[in-house]
Amino acid sequence: MSQLSDFSARRGRLASAGLRDLVSQAKGFRSVMLGKAGFAVIFCSTATLLSAQEKPAQAPRSGQDMFQRAMAQAASAVAISHQVKDIFDRAAKAVVKIHGVDEHSPICGTGFFIDPTGTLYTAYTVGGEAEDFTIEFNGRKYPARQLVKDLRSGIAMLKIDAATPALTVGRSDEMDVATPVVAVGYPLDLPETPNFGLIGGLDRKYLGQYFSTVHLRANVPTQRGEAGSPLMNMKGEVVGIVVAGIENNSACYAVPIEAAEKIRSDFVRFGEVRDGWIGVSQVLEASRATDGSRVEITQIVDGTPAAKSGMKRGDILLQLGQKKITRPEDVIDASFYVTAGDLVPVTVMRGGEKLSFDVRADLHPDNHRANPLIASPASSRTNLSLSSDAPPNP
Repeated sequence: MSQLSDFSARRGRLASAGLRDLVSQAKGFRSVMLGKAGFAVIFCSTATLLSAQEKPAQAPRSGQDMFQRAMAQAASAVAISHQVKDIFDRAAKAVVKIHGVDEHSPICGTGFFIDPTGTLYTAYTVGGEAEDFTIEFNGRKYPARQLVKDLRSGIAMLKIDAATPALTVGRSDEMDVATPVVAVGYPLDLPETPNFGLIGGLDRKYLGQYFSTVHLRANVPTQRGEAGSPLMNMKGEVVGIVVAGIENNSACYAVPIEAAEKIRSDFVRFGEVRDGWIGVSQVLEASRATDGSRVEITQIVDGTPAAKSGMKRGDILLQLGQKKITRPEDVIDASFYVTAGDLVPVTVMRGGEKLSFDVRADLHPDNHRANPLIASPASSRTNLSLSSDAPPNP
């Protein structure tokens, strides 16, 4: 121990002596450079005045500026990290691990509570076809029952009999490309885990097939077990539910939270999902826009609410429900939110005259089928069939 102390003392004296030498050399160097600098200023001032009008001066970025910029970027990264950690700490209390058994094997996934009575959202792939559900929550395991499964949207709802925390519902329509998002899930056999990424796109279709509603594509890597995770904005509000991984799980698709809330609203009101329609079965992309819309109605089924309301073939569709219509794909998204029995406001343009209708939606004939109610467009002039012979949701 004494040898180590002696060694440390000698090293300290050597360092001090070396430091004094460096300081002495620096002072001498500074004296020399000050003398040279005075000459350089006199010599260069004339040249500077001569060239100032020919080329604007561009002061090189100093080391101090670069250091300050690096420190600012580091501080920004730390701030984002703290924000993600804060969202994770608050959200993790309401995010749960789900166990179940399907016809092949045990499954596991993620879900999250959306009310204080134990109701939770998850992905259809987790809570849709399995049974014997168990929820890991607050250090305990609770049996859960299925309330709703909806393949069209890709979600399911489960419930446990317990008082629970709940996540706050946000708005997916506030999301745009490059908006930061956070997901919390249970990958593999690991504990709850945060994921951070950006919105990569707001997609209507994937590999040539249309979604039943616009999906959020998030550049958030997912692993097995994270289906059903909440996708949240930077306020910790849920804007989507992770339903599928894409591109080797380097990104994911999330159904908008509004779509899940439509399903929950149907269940609360009617005890089931009630997909509605008004009877417009086909639209065509018109060659020119009318009042901002290129959507021409080309087929209305006889005897349906649309036919009875006075809507006609050739009408240019401007609004369906709460959605503004500008192109044929908009009709798909708007149709998803139509509930049977509700009055649906519809606005069309006919011969230069704007007409409005309140159409009471019927139960869609394919309400209990798994397929979405659309087909892929056949040409660049999109002729969208809103019939039942469509490919399954990707």
